[in-house]
Amino acid sequence: MSILTQKTVKNNISLKGIGIHTGKEVHLNVLPANPNTGIVFIRKDLKKNNTIYPFYNNVTNTTLCTTISNEHGVKVSTIEHLMGAFYGFGIDNAIVEIDSQEVPIFDGSAKVFIENINKVGLKFSEQPIKIIKINKKVEVEDGEKSILIEKSNVTSDIEFEIKYKNNLINKQKNKINVFEDNLSDIFNSRTFCLYEDIEKLKKMNLGLGGSLDNAIVIKQNKVLNNGGLRNNLEFVNHKILDCMGDLFLSGYKIIGSLKCSQGGHNLTNQLLKKVFSNQSNYSLIEIKGKQLPHTFANYQNLRTIA
Repeated sequence: MSILTQKTVKNNISLKGIGIHTGKEVHLNVLPANPNTGIVFIRKDLKKNNTIYPFYNNVTNTTLCTTISNEHGVKVSTIEHLMGAFYGFGIDNAIVEIDSQEVPIFDGSAKVFIENINKVGLKFSEQPIKIIKINKKVEVEDGEKSILIEKSNVTSDIEFEIKYKNNLINKQKNKINVFEDNLSDIFNSRTFCLYEDIEKLKKMNLGLGGSLDNAIVIKQNKVLNNGGLRNNLEFVNHKILDCMGDLFLSGYKIIGSLKCSQGGHNLTNQLLKKVFSNQSNYSLIEIKGKQLPHTFANYQNLRTIA
């Protein structure tokens, strides 16, 4: 078995939870899929036009989560934690069946997804993986927010920083290598909000299912959740999880070096749109051969296909 062949889950995963924004109970199944299927969402509560593909150009809303829609207006929201789990775990293909418009939030992280993927294991195919290699620097700025991605021969780096006026969150920065680092802290880091923003969210018809069981809540300089934080960089690490999930809307893993300051779902989506607006910005390549180093350093085994 090679890490460089396409992977899916070995068996069905069945989960139940609530949507953090809708507050509705959701049943979700992750099913094995054939090579070259990619990730596909199917709304099982609908009889027709119920297939949605998680691609960057299908993103229709980025307010506090990532929402994708098909041409019929059928949508699925809050996909980023599940997509981040797929991205970090190296799952190329899966069918996601869901009976509501929002992926369940569970504890606000990707922990439940990772635990269940570990439980069923992975199925390896003989088909080589495809990856996107960034050829040159692409950058998006929005006031004080910025994001860029540039060429990196063998790694997938994400460097992220956040800056909050709240003294507890304040400034945090972390950098990971998606291919090589232990991502446990990233997967386990929960979504968060300020206590004073909760009523604003409710008035926007958002956060209706939010609680201390599925989000970190900060009131002034105190974490209201029992047990406090899971790791010292949990705030920025959750942003990295979101970023990983949003990057997977490229359709493939990315070889490149990304840096983001104060960004989020919208900025990452803008970056992908800009990358794919010009084919000279990237190459789609296929890994040939088996048992190559995880760093893709054996570069003669890469074949450009687009």
